[in-house]
Amino acid sequence: MSSRRATLIPLAMLCLALSGLVACGKGDRAGHGGPGGRAGAPPAVTSQAVQEQDWTDALQALGTVSAREAVTVTAKVSETVDRVHFDSGQDVSRSAPLVTLSGLQQRALLASAEAQLADAQQQFQRMSQLAAQQLVARSALDSARASRDAASAQVAQIRANLSDRVIRAPFAGVLGIRQVSPGALVTPGTVIATLDDISRVYVDFPVPETELANVAPGQAVEGRVGAWPERTFNGKVEAVSARLDSATRSAIVRGDFPNPERLLKPGMLVNVRLVRATRRAIVVPEIAVQQVGSETFVWRLKADGTVEKADVVVGGRVSGKVMLRSGIKPGERIVVEGTGKLQAGMNVAADGQQPANPAR
Repeated sequence: MSSRRATLIPLAMLCLALSGLVACGKGDRAGHGGPGGRAGAPPAVTSQAVQEQDWTDALQALGTVSAREAVTVTAKVSETVDRVHFDSGQDVSRSAPLVTLSGLQQRALLASAEAQLADAQQQFQRMSQLAAQQLVARSALDSARASRDAASAQVAQIRANLSDRVIRAPFAGVLGIRQVSPGALVTPGTVIATLDDISRVYVDFPVPETELANVAPGQAVEGRVGAWPERTFNGKVEAVSARLDSATRSAIVRGDFPNPERLLKPGMLVNVRLVRATRRAIVVPEIAVQQVGSETFVWRLKADGTVEKADVVVGGRVSGKVMLRSGIKPGERIVVEGTGKLQAGMNVAADGQQPANPAR
C-alpha cells in the first residue's frame, strides 16, 4: 500500500508542472499580439485644410553703399603745389578751388603771348587802313589777319594751361583725406583727395532671376547697417539692371536712399529688405513643412485615412508661416502636428477621429 502511494505522488507533481507550462504559453501569446491579439492604435495627428491667403513678404539681400556722385580728384599736369584751399572732410561747393599749382612758367608765357597778340593786332589795323587806300596787296592784309588769329589762339592755349593749375571741385560734396601739401610735386594722376556727394546714396544689391517679377522701380526698400543696428533707413528702388550675371543668375537692383545726416558711407554693407506687393498664395504653418536633406515635403491626408508625402517648393517664410509655390492644392488636408513618426501609407487618427480603415 505504501509503495502505491509513493508512485502516485510523482505523477501528480508532473501533471501540475505540465498544466503550468500550458497556461504560460497561452498568456505569452495573448500578451504579444499573436493570433487573436489586438494591434497598436494609429497615431493621433492634427490636420488642416490648405487655403489661399493674402501673402506679403520681403526679399532679403546684402548690398553696398555708393555715393550718388563720386570722383577722385587728380592733377592734370606736372607742377609744384602752391596752395591748398581745403581741409580733410570739408564740405565744398561746385567749382570751389581745391589746389593751386605754381604756374610761374605759364604766367611768363602768357605775358609774352599777350604782347605778341597786341603787336599782331596793331599790324592788322595798319594793313587794313593801307588796304582801304589800295596801297598794299590783298595778300598782305590776309597775312596780317592770320598772324593776329594765331597770336590770339596762342594766348587762349596758355590761359587754358594756366587754368589747369587751379584744381576745382566738379560738384558739391564732401572731401576725403587730403593727400598733398604745399611744395609737393604732383604729376598727372596724382591723387589729391576724394570727393563724394552723399546727400543721397545708392545701395546696390543682387536679386535672383526667379524673384525679378516682383521687383520694380518705386518699390519700398529698407536697410540696416552694423554701425547703427537699431536704425532703419528707408528708400525706394531706383532701377533694375538690364543684364543678369551669368554666373549667379541674378540682377543688380539699385536702391535710392536719402542721407541728410550722412550716416551712410560709401562702401558700407547694408542688410536690405525689399517689401513686395501683397498677393494671393498658399500659406501653411511652418511646423507642417518637413526638411530632410535636400527633400522638402508635407504630409498629405488622403480620404482613406492614410498619409502620403507631397513634395513642395517653398516660396517664402515669415514668422510661423511658409508660402508654398507648388506641390499642394487648395482644399487638400495636410498634417500640422504629429509628423514625427509618420510613414507613407500609414493610417492616422486625424483630429481625434478614428481612421477610415483602421488596422486589425
